[in-house]
Amino acid sequence: MPELIAIDESQVEFNAIRAQGAGGQNVNKVSTAIHLRFDVLASSLPEDVKERLLALPDKRVTAEGVFILKAQSHRTQEHNRMDAMARLQDWVNCAATPPKPRRQTKPTFASRQRRLETKSQRANTKQLRAKPQD
Repeated sequence: MPELIAIDESQVEFNAIRAQGAGGQNVNKVSTAIHLRFDVLASSLPEDVKERLLALPDKRVTAEGVFILKAQSHRTQEHNRMDAMARLQDWVNCAATPPKPRRQTKPTFASRQRRLETKSQRANTKQLRAKPQD
């Protein structure tokens, strides 16, 4: 189980904005969607986690290293705020575990023999296809 990293809410900036899409009069009057901004470089995360987060191919991260997320799936601002924090936590947790290093392996003796055998069979077949030389 990967080690979970706690995110301090004081390092996260929340802005309430109007949600998009259908919703009648409520959507036009109430700012229920949440715009979350998290500066990865200025955060208190460990340096290796920061590097892995910024190396991820994620278009939600700006060139300055700010993670921007929009949560608008719920009707209330508080639910959207909790959803945004949960999604941010999931994103950070995916980079918290360092990748396993790849260990090089050697092909077995038997697999090398099989490869050479099939190679010589293929060469023999191609030689038989050739026009006979006088």
